[in-house]
Parts: sequence; C-alpha cells; structure tokens
Amino acid sequence: MTLKVLTDISIKNMKPGTARREVPDPGARGLYVVVQPSGRKGFAVRYRNGAGKPCKLTLTAGISLAAARKVAADALYEVEQGRDPSDTKKTTKAKATAAAADTVEAICEEFLKREQGRLRTVGERKRILKRLVYPKLGARPVDALKRTEIIRLLDEIEDTSGPRMAHQTLAVLRRVLNWHASRSDNFRSPIVRGMGRVNTKDRARSRILTDDELRHVWTAAMAGQGPFPAFVRFLLLTGARRTEVAAMTWTELDGAGDWSLPASRNKAKFDLLRPLGKEARTIVAEQPRISEFVFTGGRRPLSGISKLKKAFDAECGVSDWCLHDLRRTARSLMSRAGVNADHAERCLGHVIPGIRATYDRHDFQAEMAHAYEALAAQIERIVNPPPANVASLGAWGARV
Repeated sequence: MTLKVLTDISIKNMKPGTARREVPDPGARGLYVVVQPSGRKGFAVRYRNGAGKPCKLTLTAGISLAAARKVAADALYEVEQGRDPSDTKKTTKAKATAAAADTVEAICEEFLKREQGRLRTVGERKRILKRLVYPKLGARPVDALKRTEIIRLLDEIEDTSGPRMAHQTLAVLRRVLNWHASRSDNFRSPIVRGMGRVNTKDRARSRILTDDELRHVWTAAMAGQGPFPAFVRFLLLTGARRTEVAAMTWTELDGAGDWSLPASRNKAKFDLLRPLGKEARTIVAEQPRISEFVFTGGRRPLSGISKLKKAFDAECGVSDWCLHDLRRTARSLMSRAGVNADHAERCLGHVIPGIRATYDRHDFQAEMAHAYEALAAQIERIVNPPPANVASLGAWGARV
C-alpha cells in the first residue's frame, strides 16, 4: 500500500485515537509522526545502533516536518558513522545545561548566595545587577563574555545614568568575575585596568562644614520632622558612614546605649562597638519603632536619601555638601576638641595601622565614649557659642 505523502497541514489534521500511534513518513527513512491520545503530536526517529539494538530518538517538540526530516537524516548519518545519535543528544543536552548554569546571571546569583554574608552593600549590588546587568548580559555564557560587550554596557549606563553609576556597575562585575575566576580552571575575567569611568583620585573630597554651615545644618536638623533630620544629627555625633546608620537595626543597640556594628556591615570587616554619647542615645530613643530599622519611614532602611537631602538643603540653606562630608567634619571637630588621634580614628571605625594594632588589645571603650562626648560638646559650642565675655577652652579642653 502506498503511503500518503505527509505535509505540515496533513499532520495537523491527524485525529487522535484511543491509543498512542506512530505514522511513518514516506519522505524520510526512519522518521515517524507520533500522535498521542490527547491530540499532541511530535516526531521520533527509529534506528538500530552499532550493536543492532532497536533505538528511538525523540525529537524536540514543535518543530516543522522539514526540520524533523533534516534531523532524521543527520541521525541516520550518525548511525552510519558508527555513532549513536541518542548519545550525541545527551551530550548536547548536558552541554546546554552546563552553559545555562554558567551564564552571567547564574554566576552572579551564585556569588550573591555564597558571599552575601561578607558583603556590606549586598542590596545595592543586587539592584545594580538586576536593573542594569541582567537585561543586557544575563543570558550570556560567562566563558563567552567579551570585553567589548562590557564596554558597550558601561557606555550605555554612563549615557543614561552617569559615569558614577557606570563605575559602580563595573566594580560589581569585577568582583563577581574575579570571584568566578578564582573557582574556575580556565576562566579569565575580561575586565582589565583602565576600564573605570571615574578617577577616584580626582573625586577625592576634602570638604568639611564651616562653623556657620554647621550651625545652619544642625539648627535645621533640630527643627525638621521625620527620620532624615535625626539621621543627619546622628551622623555628625558619631562620624559613622551613612550606609551604616541608614541600615542600623534595633537589635544592634543594647540597653546601655552601645551600638554594635557587625563585621558584615563594616567596611573594615571587624565587629565595631561604639559607646554612643548622651545626645546620640537621645536621638535613637526618639525614633518610633515601626520596623526593625532605627531610621526609617517604613519597613525598609532609610531610602530616597538624595531626594531627602535636596529638600533638607533648601531648609538649611547650605549647598555643595554631601553626607560623607559630615564624617570628615566630625573627625576634624574631634581633633579641634583635643581628642587623641588614635581614639578619634577608632570612633570612625578605622583600623589602626602598624604593629600597635597587633599588640595593643585594649578595647578603648572608655576613651571612645569620652571622644564622642567631646565631639558633642564641640558641636554645642559652635551651635550655641558662649557669651563674648566667657572664655571657651576650645582645643585646650581636657585631652582624651
């Protein structure tokens, strides 16, 4: 009996039966149309392997008749060459699975999963990767990632979001790819020196607030409502980094008023205990407990800081300053108040260099507490200067 020539339309019109059936294709040796009782249709190639054992190769669902005939011809050619097409399919599938596990997105997610406990800014890194990197490079096999692709991505980010964001994205990618290179036999990161978009030396700031500016900032912060004004005052009284304070939780504070910053949130990577001064403890006590975070307007750490600061600048009348300038200002005021340099550096969370850090294991809590009180007193003298007929001790005050 002559078999009817198959077409895509005739296959589509095939009616399902009560049992699975295979319809041979007269136009391709070994190719069958598989019709399921559910009406679903597919293709399979039947052949005998090198040992003479009957075998079946199920083809990818949804392909056309022409594509199925080509795959069937290729499979039978494999058999003629002494190879089993089923083994070839398994190898190809394994390679595809491995490639899917080694995409840029997969490597980034693995990095975040394993390293997030050691990262201070894991949330920011996740946002950068999901918003800027994954849409463009996420599906790329990491081994095939080229330097030119990264450069084009950075160019686009710089054009739309500015050079600083491009520089931050590069830093996140560099960290991930270097991490992957340390765990791979063959991978070499395509990122090299010279790809940065910001010269960090050119961007280094030395600005501190003048006494008059400090007076205006402090007065506006005292009169302001919401978490941001209190956040500004707390930064000045502690010299802490803005990211440390913005994500400070109630569990990091004890009943004695000490703030325990874990190593995972500390840039210097060590547990830092800050014995807060009276004014700083008062600021904390005034914050409503609406979530796990101290300075917040909801359930998340203080956010939208740039927008909040812009509004605050209009209130205080001081411009051309950033929140990190408060940290530099606090450190300078400590020196002005006669605080020992090492004690001031410890208050800021800096590592004391040299052999002293190795052998001097004193905790310096009393000295740091005295330093914070001296800083608060110095701010008070600037904001509310004594009458002209009263001499201020200034830098001649008690040294810590």
